[in-house]
Amino acid sequence: MAYQVLITEKKKKKGLDFLREQGYTLITGTGPDEETLLRECRDCDGALTRNGKFTQRVFEGCPKLKVVSMHGVGVDGIDVEAATNLGIQICNAAESNQKSVAEYAVGLILMLAKHSVVYNNGLKSGDMSVRNLYGNDVSGKTLGIIGMGNIGTQVARMACNGLGMKVIGYNRHITKKQKADFGYLTPDMDEVISSADFLSLHLPGNDKTRHTMDARRLALMKPSAFLINTGRGEVIDEAALIKTLQEGNLRGAALDVFEGNLPKADNPLLSMDNVIVTPHTAAFTTEALERMSYQAALGIVEVLEHRPVTYAVNKMKDSFEENKDIAAVMNFFRHEFNYN
Repeated sequence: MAYQVLITEKKKKKGLDFLREQGYTLITGTGPDEETLLRECRDCDGALTRNGKFTQRVFEGCPKLKVVSMHGVGVDGIDVEAATNLGIQICNAAESNQKSVAEYAVGLILMLAKHSVVYNNGLKSGDMSVRNLYGNDVSGKTLGIIGMGNIGTQVARMACNGLGMKVIGYNRHITKKQKADFGYLTPDMDEVISSADFLSLHLPGNDKTRHTMDARRLALMKPSAFLINTGRGEVIDEAALIKTLQEGNLRGAALDVFEGNLPKADNPLLSMDNVIVTPHTAAFTTEALERMSYQAALGIVEVLEHRPVTYAVNKMKDSFEENKDIAAVMNFFRHEFNYN
């Protein structure tokens, strides 16, 4: 009997074709909410999702489920700990959109420095006075980066090698300032924030990173500085940012992400001339979405065919090789015989 895989939302064709090539039956879902998943994923062996709320309750209610693969990188909506405890592999498309997001962040830096949006809006509305607003070069300016993962590192190299910017990045794993091929790394986040002419955030969204940029840290920024966020909206205290901008203590911002996903229509950030806003689209290029679809599908195939997992989010024990681990053995029986 062919494996069944739930597709919770519409995806690019490349990944779906790859799953069909394995002989899998694809189930088209009708929604990513918990109740829908409990109903539609119950008899599935795998799931490919973007916004699915895969909670412990969903995992416990889907006895055949062996793998959930994220059509993206962040797994905020998946209870990874619960999945691990129940022997369910979580995968993602870790390398699908890194360069795309890095390019987007650099683009936002340039748009802020050159007043591109202001010029565009002024010319289209017939306001030629915008010509009296002068932009700035970014060469020689300091770019601070918080979140020196793959994306943050790519931004650093693009900015240094391509634009001639000075780069300083925050790294919590070091104890003193270190030279890097793109500039410097420091364990002092406040130093990064206070020295930056442009501050770019590339942090995941979790309890530890929530409101990393709070009122105190926003106050450390130069009044002439710009803030860029293409990571997760929750890392900024949005109310504090709005107040900082309204009081003129920050020159401007470019935000692709917001607290609570997309902003409400009355959010003051949407009406500020010195703020560029985009609807969480940094990762969505045609090329990135193709890679995302394939890499997410790849994880499902690797798990169901008992192959090494390329983009594993959680570390799983092999129930065949480590059968002394009681939890692993129980999960093997749960998966193979639908025992729950």
